[in-house]
Amino acid sequence: MEDNLYPITEPFHSGHLQVSDLHQIYFEEVGKSDGVPVVFLHGGPGGGISPSHRQYFDPHFYRTVLFDQRGCGKSLPFAELRENTTWDLVEDIEKLRKHLGIEQWIVFGGSWGSTLALTYAQTHPNRVKALALRGIFMCRAKEIKWFYQEGASKIYPDAFEKYLAPIPEEERSDLVMAYYKRLTSEDPQVRNEAARAWSVWEASTSRLSPDLSLIQDHDEDHFALAFARIECHFFINKIWMESDDQILQNIDRIRHIPCEIVHGRYDVVCPIENAYELHKAWPESTLHISQEAGHSSKEPQTQKTLVEMMERFKQI
Repeated sequence: MEDNLYPITEPFHSGHLQVSDLHQIYFEEVGKSDGVPVVFLHGGPGGGISPSHRQYFDPHFYRTVLFDQRGCGKSLPFAELRENTTWDLVEDIEKLRKHLGIEQWIVFGGSWGSTLALTYAQTHPNRVKALALRGIFMCRAKEIKWFYQEGASKIYPDAFEKYLAPIPEEERSDLVMAYYKRLTSEDPQVRNEAARAWSVWEASTSRLSPDLSLIQDHDEDHFALAFARIECHFFINKIWMESDDQILQNIDRIRHIPCEIVHGRYDVVCPIENAYELHKAWPESTLHISQEAGHSSKEPQTQKTLVEMMERFKQI
């Protein structure tokens, strides 16, 4: 294994699943066709999957299912906000599980993927064999305020200045709302400018040391549009939760499920406080802190810990 990761292997099965009259989700399966099932939940929302996401899982042991959530990656229609809610995505995971004939699986998710993993597990606990979580995000008001309004801005004032640039001063008291107006504009130029600024802000802050290739990828119109539109759409709607602390309040539903969490000490996008609060509410979980890491799953110590976690899960 290079850099603690498995080599990229090609899918043995892929396709589109019609999950509603409007939406089709793209999925792929890699690894061992009769192996222990894992479902990979990507970040964003709106981030999509990439071949590198396959590398955390031993292809000789796991049957890994990866899919693009509604509106992003190869799923159709692209950047679509209609019928695109947390609860739609939770049921898409179930539809995909049934479609593939899987009884129970390990759920692996980072950042927004951790939000979705926790929400799915609390809705369908009998379908979850274990939870492998990274970069905990529970989409609470204080988390959104920290990253999109004030907090991370004090650590990355140079990058934050570029994030502020598309928004007039008189609208800066609620930046998420100001961005939502532009990301849903009828003017494609307005949409794309806002999408690139929103996406580049996240890319600029996600690694302990800036990753110029990641920033360039996020500054590309096609990726940025789905990423920014869908994220902002979910945040404006408070991810359709009944309360801000709904995930923490429902821990008893999943307390029996084996869970390991890895979080970067210097995560600016999703502060380590999130993981610590989850672990305090769920002491049966195991929390691993990557002492020299930011938010990204590509931080070397985080990568190593995630692969080791999946090695331990071979025993459950």
